[in-house]
Amino acid sequence: MEFSTHIVIPKCKFSFEYGEQIILLGSCFAENIGNKLQENKFDVDINPFGTLYNPASIASALRMLLRPEQFTKDDLFLHEGTYHSFTHHSRFSSISETECLENMNQRLLKSAEYLRKTKCLVITFGTAYVYKLKSNGQIVSNCHKLPDKMFLREILSVQSIIDDWNCLLLSLWEQNPELKILFTVSPIRHWKDGAHGNQLSKASLLLAIDQIQTNFPTQTAYFPAYEIMMDELRDYRFYADDMLHPSSLAVEYIWQRFVENCLSSKSLTIFKEWNEIKKALNHKPFQPESEAYKQFMSQTLLKMERISNKIPSFDISTECELIKSKLK
Repeated sequence: MEFSTHIVIPKCKFSFEYGEQIILLGSCFAENIGNKLQENKFDVDINPFGTLYNPASIASALRMLLRPEQFTKDDLFLHEGTYHSFTHHSRFSSISETECLENMNQRLLKSAEYLRKTKCLVITFGTAYVYKLKSNGQIVSNCHKLPDKMFLREILSVQSIIDDWNCLLLSLWEQNPELKILFTVSPIRHWKDGAHGNQLSKASLLLAIDQIQTNFPTQTAYFPAYEIMMDELRDYRFYADDMLHPSSLAVEYIWQRFVENCLSSKSLTIFKEWNEIKKALNHKPFQPESEAYKQFMSQTLLKMERISNKIPSFDISTECELIKSKLK
């Protein structure tokens, strides 16, 4: 007997591969999936501008990566003793102007270079609502807790999102013709938009992505993280304490659906091998000094080295050192 609606996910038009570079930009959910990829030794760059929520800010960040220009003090503002940028999340903020600029510029140049070689780009839209500075009309990526009176709050139209991204995608493919783009909509509910406002926002994002896919059917795809959360995991036990964010169990479930549908068969095999190795690494023996345990760890080390030899970007240096210390 089924107790939930099962989301049927078409096999992704392109696959994620070990050894290929992946960039993830967008809301907290982009970071959830990015961290899972990173934990499983994929070569990833996660949110080089910090967490971004709306399509316009994500598009702006990608344009900066396409044509990187150093940030200067004119791009910062000082609020309550801390320097911030309207194009960055507060994780880049600092009480030192120099440190703030150094962190932003180092990440900009590193990620701009990374983008040129990236095979897959994962974009997670969180909300269609934006905040514009009244002083100049700039859409900000983060309000940094400035007074509400400084901003105008608007919802992006479906067509404006489509037009913005149609143009951006052509620029991305001009620099990197092999780039594939996977869109998702964050399952995190933006309750500040109100219950109805959140639904309007998510609907706008879904409609825009659907049209973008229609315009570029071979280079883009969609992963239904939002739908999985809303239908398969609709019970509140799958939410965190705030009843808005997915719980760790929900993130893990959506991640497993992602793995099943988006990894190539070769990468899926390696992924399973690595997860068996992780279990071995986490195993707590009754007799760690026994020859049997040392033999078990030696075999685990050999398995790890075989994977590393096949995929040079599969960085297991820390885990190898851990095993070698146990074998001494």
